Amino acid sequence: MEILDILIIGAGPIGLNCALESKKNNLNYLIIEKGTIVNSLYNYPLYMKFFSTADKLEIAEIPFISAAPKPGRQEALEYYQGIARQKNLKINLYEKVLNVSKKDGVFKIETSKSEYLAKSVIISTGFYDIPNLMNIPGEDLPKVKHYYTEPYPFAQQKIVVVGSSNSSVDAALETYRKGAEVTMIIRNSEISANVKYWVKPDIENRIAEGSIKANFNAEMIEIKKDSVIFKDENGDHIEIENDFVLAMTGYLPDFDFLKNSGIELQGDCLNPLYNSETMETNVPNLYLAGVVCGGKDTHLWFIENSRIHAEMIITEIIKKNNK
Repeated sequence: MEILDILIIGAGPIGLNCALESKKNNLNYLIIEKGTIVNSLYNYPLYMKFFSTADKLEIAEIPFISAAPKPGRQEALEYYQGIARQKNLKINLYEKVLNVSKKDGVFKIETSKSEYLAKSVIISTGFYDIPNLMNIPGEDLPKVKHYYTEPYPFAQQKIVVVGSSNSSVDAALETYRKGAEVTMIIRNSEISANVKYWVKPDIENRIAEGSIKANFNAEMIEIKKDSVIFKDENGDHIEIENDFVLAMTGYLPDFDFLKNSGIELQGDCLNPLYNSETMETNVPNLYLAGVVCGGKDTHLWFIENSRIHAEMIITEIIKKNNK
């Protein structure tokens, strides 16, 4: 069986950047992706706008041309998938990596379709796959959605939006403007400071005028077929009628996969152990790239500040190969 120089897990923007850097340095690489190219971006809300400007989302110095100051989901899909086509990157799609093990200095990568051998492995899997569950009764009901794409299914419905992040605020505003009766359940005392600066005044004004109901310092207790129960800031349990729950409670990396690959996880945030100068983990020749590096702290890394990981990793691999 052929032994690859590098196997990259994940075809997100940073995984693609790792492939581009590998190709530039004539390394034999392959990307394995369980979905489509930039699968996480594909699953973003249809009308989402990035916080970053287009130039900060560029990889490999390939210009990202956007008609608007802040590019949207479709523009990003066109940009990143276009790069994969134009550069003829080697990617196996709809193939899930099941296990990564190492023997005699070579990695064995088992997937849903095949097996591969590689001298080095880069994990660039992001964090958008596993919802951060509330772990309350009724969370498994069909009316509970941990992913939000568009507002139209929720027109004229009683909606509870859980959370106060960008995804929560976008869902609340969009469903409200399509005729939903929106109630927000927010653990903190105010809307998150991380909400996009051009959106934050909008949600705060809608709350102030009463168009969107917001319960701060509140917590979801139970979800029923036709209602929800939450605890308000006074500790009282309140039950309200409800048709859908949009639980925008965030997402997590696949910690089990990281641990099973031999990577040590540290602290309450389960931060993976890696060298910040080379991105190499405690497992020699196993590297991390992109937002997966942050553990539960999913606001630590994003596209614009983790683009550098590709060059750092490939530089280290070449340095090792030349010893």
